[in-house]
Amino acid sequence: MPVAAAPPAPAAAGAVPGPGPVAVAAAEDRRPAVVHPPYGQRPPFVPPPPGPVDRALAAFWAHGREPAGARVLGLCGAAGVAGGVLLVGQQAGLGVALAAAVVWAGALPALWRRRDVVDLVLVALSVLLVAVVAVRAAEWVVWLCLLAAAWTATSAASGARGGWAVVAAPATWVAGALRALPWVRHGLGEAVGGRRAQVLAWLRTLGLTTVLLVVFGALFASADQVFASYLPTFSWGDLPARVVVAVLVALAAAALATLALHPPAWSTARVPEGRPAERTAWLTPVVALDALVLAFVGVQVGGVLGGHRHVLETAGMSYAQYARAGFGQLVVVTVLTLLVVTVAARHAPRATHRDRVVVRAALGTLCLGTLGVVASALRRLDLYVEAFGLTRLRITVAVAEVVMGVVLVLLVAAGVRWSARWVARTVLVVAAVAVLGLAAVNPDALILRYNTTADLVVPLDVDYLLGLSADAVPAAAELDEPLRSCVLAGIERVPVDDGLGWNLARERAAYTRLNTDPLDLSVPCQGVLRP
Repeated sequence: MPVAAAPPAPAAAGAVPGPGPVAVAAAEDRRPAVVHPPYGQRPPFVPPPPGPVDRALAAFWAHGREPAGARVLGLCGAAGVAGGVLLVGQQAGLGVALAAAVVWAGALPALWRRRDVVDLVLVALSVLLVAVVAVRAAEWVVWLCLLAAAWTATSAASGARGGWAVVAAPATWVAGALRALPWVRHGLGEAVGGRRAQVLAWLRTLGLTTVLLVVFGALFASADQVFASYLPTFSWGDLPARVVVAVLVALAAAALATLALHPPAWSTARVPEGRPAERTAWLTPVVALDALVLAFVGVQVGGVLGGHRHVLETAGMSYAQYARAGFGQLVVVTVLTLLVVTVAARHAPRATHRDRVVVRAALGTLCLGTLGVVASALRRLDLYVEAFGLTRLRITVAVAEVVMGVVLVLLVAAGVRWSARWVARTVLVVAAVAVLGLAAVNPDALILRYNTTADLVVPLDVDYLLGLSADAVPAAAELDEPLRSCVLAGIERVPVDDGLGWNLARERAAYTRLNTDPLDLSVPCQGVLRP
């Protein structure tokens, strides 16, 4: 039977402990006890703490649970009613331009209080871009303007600052439209809650006012045709469409308003600076890339100076291939330059003044070298146009190349200022102004004038001219016979609307046709090559 060992006797004072085992007090275990689940059961899932993205999304959707103000609701509702009246029952024209202005009714007060000049400029550009619908008849120009208007409007309302926030602005607007639904619902519930009698009284007043305006407006319109031309046409058959459009316009106005009042946190988020690299390790790849770009530009100088002779003497290359290769090179080089500059700037050495000078010189050389690629691409396109004439695609490509060149200049300016926070919104403003300028030069008329006066290497493509819009009618009336009659007879006639569907290009085309000499159709268009 084992015998328990007796505890050691206390040592006498001054005694030296002898050899043998020494009792050591067990240290207190401060680690938390691990609780294991019973056999066969999984441990409970503990979600990780919310990160910055989760917190930003939670704060964004939390604003949707807040009630909208009565004033904002009234402005958005008025914008919806105006949209239903302006957009249904007529051609795209003046009504669309007016609707683009009234849709900002709920958001503009908040944007004005924000006091950001660039946001207000973007709002003005979006309205002007939509107003092109009332000025130009070329659908391809109108659609480009509407796309640019949507981007500028969503960027202004969401307060986008960073580059990725500007790119994602349309997606932010879609999220804002979803957030606007509960925002409006809570606002209506709070507004109607204790004032049901007042709301009913306002609805009765609105109904009575509408009836009086409709009845007396119909009487006055039947008495005076001039007065009737200024009134919007109304048909009971259009009522369902007007209601649907009014709801959609009101929702769009509410989305802009809620984004302007409560912009998302990610619109102003800044990408943290990367860890600075050692100067030699950072400088070596950038300088090598600079040398490669400059060598490419040096080779392109011969082609630029050679002109048409260089294209004709280069085996296996046509004008089209030469121009398309230049545009493809420009797009790829510009995108890669943007990526390289973005990554290199985040990890650039910046501790001393000498470091910053080296970074400016290296990245500035890269941007300036890429500008040489832009010049080469524009020259290639110019040779293509001189040989084969202008088309809508070639004009669009030229505008895109110019915008890319301006973007590179902005990157150089950002390097000089050592600040790039303003670049993204400035690029958006430049792109919007470029599209607006494209509409201002009347590209369809420009195509007709150039192709009928330039000394092209191919016969004039009359069929292409016949596919131009009413924008080209005044220019076609200036041609000599028989080309004048051929082009004017082939361009489609679009009915003129003096009301909300009014359009300046269609009005000028109708006036030109009415006041020009009679058309001579005795010569077939297939035989017409030159005026």
